Amino acid sequence: MDVLPLPRSGKVLNGGFVLDESTVIDAGPGTERAERRLRADLGAATGLPLAPGAGDDGETIRLRIDAADAGHLGPEGYKLYVNGDGITVHGGGAAGVFWGVQTLRQLLGPQAYRKAPAATGRRWEVPGTFIEDAPRFSWRGMMLDVSRHFLPKDDVLRQLDLLAAHKLNVFHFHLTDDQGWRIEIERYPRLTEIGAWRSRTKWGHRASPLWDEKPHGGHYTHDDIREIVAYAAARHITVVPEIDIPGHSQAAIAAYPELGNTDVVDTTSLTVWDNWGVSPNVLAPTDATLRFYEGVLEEVLDLFPSAFVHIGGDECPKDQWKKSPAAQARIQELGLADEDVLQSWFIRHFDRWLADRGRRLIGWDEILEGGLAPGAAVSSWRGYRGGIAAAEAGHDVVMCPEQQVYLDHRQAAGDDEPMPIGYVRTLEDVYRFEPVPPSLGPEAAAHVLGTQANVWTEVMQDRSRVDYQVFPRLAAFAEVAWSTLPAPAERDFADFERRMETHYARLDALGVDYRPPGGPKPWQRRPAPEGMTGSLGRPIEGAPPNV
Repeated sequence: MDVLPLPRSGKVLNGGFVLDESTVIDAGPGTERAERRLRADLGAATGLPLAPGAGDDGETIRLRIDAADAGHLGPEGYKLYVNGDGITVHGGGAAGVFWGVQTLRQLLGPQAYRKAPAATGRRWEVPGTFIEDAPRFSWRGMMLDVSRHFLPKDDVLRQLDLLAAHKLNVFHFHLTDDQGWRIEIERYPRLTEIGAWRSRTKWGHRASPLWDEKPHGGHYTHDDIREIVAYAAARHITVVPEIDIPGHSQAAIAAYPELGNTDVVDTTSLTVWDNWGVSPNVLAPTDATLRFYEGVLEEVLDLFPSAFVHIGGDECPKDQWKKSPAAQARIQELGLADEDVLQSWFIRHFDRWLADRGRRLIGWDEILEGGLAPGAAVSSWRGYRGGIAAAEAGHDVVMCPEQQVYLDHRQAAGDDEPMPIGYVRTLEDVYRFEPVPPSLGPEAAAHVLGTQANVWTEVMQDRSRVDYQVFPRLAAFAEVAWSTLPAPAERDFADFERRMETHYARLDALGVDYRPPGGPKPWQRRPAPEGMTGSLGRPIEGAPPNV
């Protein structure tokens, strides 16, 4: 079986089941979302009606939630049984049935991923199979940065389809940063009128001398966000919004200058940042700033039902606070030790504010600096160290170390890789990533909710570039997040590569512009602007540190 991610157990049986005009779907209570996706996806690819109903043997796909499976496999686990009498998907919960349906789609072959029949008279046969499967982690995520380069709503919906096809269940939506504010906030319209647009964009790494002089921007309306959240929910994906504070906030300050440290910088002269890196312009530690972001988050909570809300908290330069008389007075008033603790004060405020509304704060591992807010969870991005410290202190953690699973990092050495950034992280490197450090004891390891691949888009200006950086490595990451694999050195990468041969055909059918295993296609290669020499990227040589 060329199933990906690798199931917990499976075996090939004699016989098989043929889908035809008589095939019906018998969907039990609670399986309606899986039924709709099964009918929509397979119906489109096969041209078959797949009508609802309880057919005879040899005619029926049965979808059921089974309490016994919930106890054995958990709510996302499933059993898939295929023989000549029918197809049965039993899930521990609605999500388990849905993931079982994704496996069924894989068993039908790559043509099952097309949006219309590619050939007439095709025989749609599922081989006789028994699979028992369940995920290793409850948080299997991908973060998409739409601030550095905006992706239209339809491209976001397409990404959700790709996540679902790989059994990933968390979409971390990075909506605000120095380079653009991407979510409509009705009470603060200038956030998108001004904050969503920059006049030009750095082309390549921030050290590059090149600029794209075309204005860049865009945002999602409330209705766009509701559509994205509902589309994700139909695929059992949770959308976790990120509103960055107190750093990475220049776009917000450009729209509302009073949010910045007005006693040390003329914030009225600031624009949405057109460069990459870390802006020195951060939020002022005032009550007015707190009230402003409470207003932002009130609208965010109304749009996103996720239990978690990400508030960033990373890369917050303290220089303006050190120079600001108002910030220093605030430190004295609050009895804080220094600027690091002032950042912690920001985080703790919103931790309490979110908790009072039944939500949980999650932030990048800098929120450990100055003391971690009670109840807060950590996205460990600078390495394993922050996640280890948080887990050992009893805080929940999502492991996403940049040295391992930042998919903006280049996939190979050499001159052909487009805008090469960071360390070389090959498909095999990602496949051998281990989210739980061996140093963690069982009690601390239980706080690792899961893992996430992060997609920062400074050098990904459109959907095709995102595809190239993300795939096929996201397929390897999905197997790490879902499957219970051996230790990294013992993993059977040769078998994964064998299964990827079929999976590349699935990606072709889905129209994904992935990096081919033999290297980029001519139009995917590194751009060479006329008259320019030198690097547009920032490649880092050698193996990444294990920190």
